[in-house]
Amino acid sequence: MMLYLQLYFEFFKTGLFAVGGGMATLPFLHDMAERTGWFTAAQLTDMVAVSESTPGPIGVNMASYVGFTTAGIPGAILATLGLITPSIIVILIIAAFLRSFRENRYVNGAFYGLRPASTAMVASAGITVAAVSLFHPEMTGLAAVDWKAAALAAVLLVLTRWVKPTKKLHPIVFILASAVIGVVFKF
Repeated sequence: MMLYLQLYFEFFKTGLFAVGGGMATLPFLHDMAERTGWFTAAQLTDMVAVSESTPGPIGVNMASYVGFTTAGIPGAILATLGLITPSIIVILIIAAFLRSFRENRYVNGAFYGLRPASTAMVASAGITVAAVSLFHPEMTGLAAVDWKAAALAAVLLVLTRWVKPTKKLHPIVFILASAVIGVVFKF
């Protein structure tokens, strides 16, 4: 019973403070991994990859995954509910006071000020994912670079930015291709 409450509370905190979408939850999940031991940094990277390639919000997918691996189906449900509860509460409060908030310059200023914070959290998450995906922290020098992952990242960058026929393809094509390559080449 205590594990269920802890799962709910940990993801409630994440949902409360992770402004900016699913990728903004990554710093919180990284901290959660260190504090609770429910998953490792490598598993977090796998969660991001799976969450990116499956339907649904990334944060919700990761909460469900952590909850399921930690405490089965009830854990998945409680972790997911914990993550979405703050959003539901905030939406209900805002909806109740929508008329007074609509023209309030302080509220508009607060949301305007949250944009850089949200951008920074998403950038931090991207850097964390790139570091875990492209480097082996236990090694030093050139041996620390995961050359297969770096090559895949470079090819994807070229294909999505500079090769005209592939530049306009839907991102899901690259996600699926990356998943297949990752399975085939075991990384």
